[in-house]
Amino acid sequence: MAETKKARPLTVDQIQEDNITQLAGLHWSQEALKNGTTFKPQLVEDIYRTELVNTGFSTRRSMMLEFSQYLENYLWPNYDSEKCTYSHQLSIAAMVNEKFRERVPQWETFKRRPEKFADFFHQMLQACLHEGKPFREQSLLLLFLIHCFNSLEVDLIREQVQRLVSLPIWNNLLQGRREELFKGNPKYKKFFNLLKKNDAKLDEKKRAKVHFEREFLSKMLKKFDKVLSEIKETGKVSPDKVQYCERFIELLIDIEAQLPTRRFFNALLDHSHCVVKCQLSPLVKRKEGKLFSELLDMLNAYTEFEIDDTTGEALTIHDRLDIHYNRILKLQKMAFKHFPDLQNFAIANIASVDSKKSLIKYFEPHSSANLHKLLAYAHELPQPDTEENYIKDKQYLMEVLISKHAKRKSQLEQLNEMPLYPTEEIIWDENIVPTEFYSGDGCLALPKLNLQFLTLHDYLLKNFHLFRLESTYEIRQDIEDAISHMKPWQSEEGGCLFGGWARMAQPISEFNVVEVSKPLVGESHPSQVRADVTVSLSVRPEIKAEWEGLRKHDVAFLITLRPTVPMSHKYNHKEPFIPQVGLTYVRGCEIEGMLDAEGKVIEEGPEPKPDLPGDLRTFRVWLDPNQYQQDMLGTAEGKEDAYETFNVIMRRKPKENNFKAVLETLRDLMNTHFVVPDWLHDLILGYGEPDAAHYSKLHNQIENLNWNDTFLSMDHLRASFPNCPIEVTTDDVTKHIPPFRLSIKDKESDSNKRKEGEDEPKTQRHIIVDPYVISNRGPYPYCLPKKNSVPFTPTQTEAIYSGMQPGLTIIVGPPGTGKTDVAVQIISNIYHNYSDQRTLIVTHSNQALNQLFEKIMALDIDERHLLRLGHGEEALETEKDFSRYGRVNYVLAQRLELLEEVGRLQSSLSVIGDMSHTCETAGYFYLYQV
Repeated sequence: MAETKKARPLTVDQIQEDNITQLAGLHWSQEALKNGTTFKPQLVEDIYRTELVNTGFSTRRSMMLEFSQYLENYLWPNYDSEKCTYSHQLSIAAMVNEKFRERVPQWETFKRRPEKFADFFHQMLQACLHEGKPFREQSLLLLFLIHCFNSLEVDLIREQVQRLVSLPIWNNLLQGRREELFKGNPKYKKFFNLLKKNDAKLDEKKRAKVHFEREFLSKMLKKFDKVLSEIKETGKVSPDKVQYCERFIELLIDIEAQLPTRRFFNALLDHSHCVVKCQLSPLVKRKEGKLFSELLDMLNAYTEFEIDDTTGEALTIHDRLDIHYNRILKLQKMAFKHFPDLQNFAIANIASVDSKKSLIKYFEPHSSANLHKLLAYAHELPQPDTEENYIKDKQYLMEVLISKHAKRKSQLEQLNEMPLYPTEEIIWDENIVPTEFYSGDGCLALPKLNLQFLTLHDYLLKNFHLFRLESTYEIRQDIEDAISHMKPWQSEEGGCLFGGWARMAQPISEFNVVEVSKPLVGESHPSQVRADVTVSLSVRPEIKAEWEGLRKHDVAFLITLRPTVPMSHKYNHKEPFIPQVGLTYVRGCEIEGMLDAEGKVIEEGPEPKPDLPGDLRTFRVWLDPNQYQQDMLGTAEGKEDAYETFNVIMRRKPKENNFKAVLETLRDLMNTHFVVPDWLHDLILGYGEPDAAHYSKLHNQIENLNWNDTFLSMDHLRASFPNCPIEVTTDDVTKHIPPFRLSIKDKESDSNKRKEGEDEPKTQRHIIVDPYVISNRGPYPYCLPKKNSVPFTPTQTEAIYSGMQPGLTIIVGPPGTGKTDVAVQIISNIYHNYSDQRTLIVTHSNQALNQLFEKIMALDIDERHLLRLGHGEEALETEKDFSRYGRVNYVLAQRLELLEEVGRLQSSLSVIGDMSHTCETAGYFYLYQV
């Protein structure tokens, strides 16, 4: 990753005096365009060389060009596919990349001349395949392609990108492999043959363009293989070449992570064995290849992602096992038929031969020629009938064989074995936890939250990793702050002395692992690992009280420091933090409680805690079983036992320390079999129409609903449904007072003919109003029901109606537009329509929840039916019900469990948006009717 220092922002005077601003004023500013300035191709060449190439494609220079509207006013309006130069093309690509970096609209400029975009995109593809161009420019083109593949929602882009990843790219596969795929998907063979017939009808120029687009990704893979093979294990390597390799892997990940682009490309990528070649490449073994290796792990996970590429359905555990067993069975049949020396392998049971160790045992003795023949029979490699096709690299052949046939752990199994606490290796890894001043110049080994996801598991897994790394960034800051205040020095004996103190960290006097429980059935890691941590709290009383006040489920961190700076020296703040303080290990733990004088955990309760003598305090903590198992396996291999070295314990503020509970909830959710309703499933994954979950698109609408006190009068009701015929069940005008029950039916208008531009004939609502009288609750004034006093507008009334119906409703608006009033009225109406059911309200903050409850209390809702669950002193928490969340913000826990509950109960879901800061942050109220 390219590390960049924080650049000082430019002042207005500096911008005005900049050379680019001067050029813009003369050639492409609004004033210059009005004066009829002419296009100068040489100016584009000069700007490209001086401002982009000579500055190493500096972010600041690109930003200045984009700020001056170089693309909008000069580059694209004067683009001509026949006259456009290479510099002109790359200048356009650089400006698009800069727009993505600044997160401003990127493709609006091209929509002004959409007829030219196809030619421009084709020229960009040709430029990607150019040989001998600088790798910095090639990386720029790859980044442009990455942005294109991540913009499939734009019609202009999708039309061009789909040609690169459509069914005809299977023409690059071996014929035997293609026929295998066609057997599983007969309709594809029919389409493939039809496309061949259509190609024969094209003229020579169009046929050449079509074949180029279909072979583009295959040629790019071959070009990448060539570049990767040029990097040696030792010696100097160009950073630009390494960055090109990283960008290419990022491109492959983005193609694999979206079903429309993955469906046919995954077979091509598998056929190229790109992942195996990368794993065996010298770049992986070099220090410069760390980010490349992390990106490669992500690509490897997506190539084997548990999804049916044809249907898009998620694969179950049994589906995965069937695919694996069929592969092994096919290999055994080929071995039995063609290789007599492999008879023992052919007749063995699958469980005994599907591990990497077993495959090496059976196939390692064979020559590379036999291995090549075997893989050729499996249609993994071409037949070794020519010198060009024959592969002598036995290690490569073995890796191809193992990668296809060795049994792998599922993503869920890997997730269940993953430690929830970050370690020192992750916390200070700039590739996955970048610094505050990351400018976006390089790529990161992070999952991207695009508009589309492969499956619900993919959606949850990406959020799991991103939330984990976001928490890791905050933990890193807290550790650095606490350790800096403690000022660890190296003693004369080589130990650790502390020259300062920290409020949130204390030296450990003693640490002992007291319990390692046996694994549960079906698990390999210990079910529980407990340890005792003793610290000396010889600090101020208020700080001592904070440490003694650590509650059950609070998260702390155990740290090993081995400083290298002696007491006679000072710390150099310009040097890296880790080597100076000697931070060696970081392990997380969860507080079970403080021990009393008898060594028993002090239980939480209303009674006062016992007053313990002295300053020594011992805390019983739970360690992460997965992390403990990994550490013990490392110790068995000769590594140091980290649990004998801890000398600092650090705590964090409780309100900022709920990450472990959230991650645990997410992991539990992924381990739970749940089904999201059909009307919500595609919307979450980003497929189908955006309004498919709106109540008007569903077939289970509720016609008769109690609107309670929504309307202030009959006139208000009529005004809320303009142009709708309203019929009242009684002619007595004295009874035309709220509350009302409404029966709303949609009927087609008199003319069923569709007007031009309409997809469906218009429908008209017919409303039947049924006034009713609330039963008398008593003779006293306080017995009278409370009533709504807000005169809702027609738009707000439609929002209330939508929120009362099954389906998804999102309401967003600036402050003061009545979103909270609408949300409260929906809650009230749901309560009165379904008083025997529960409604879950989840807000983005306690303040929003306070506003809701204040208004809810003003309505006619029984206070006994309200329960407030939040984070903080005002929260009502019961350890019995919510102990598994610890001190997690219950709001977050319920937000993560929302999908599970919706699928389990198949109920209605309404989402009401609340924009707390206009155009800045949007939070959401989740109204969930159980």
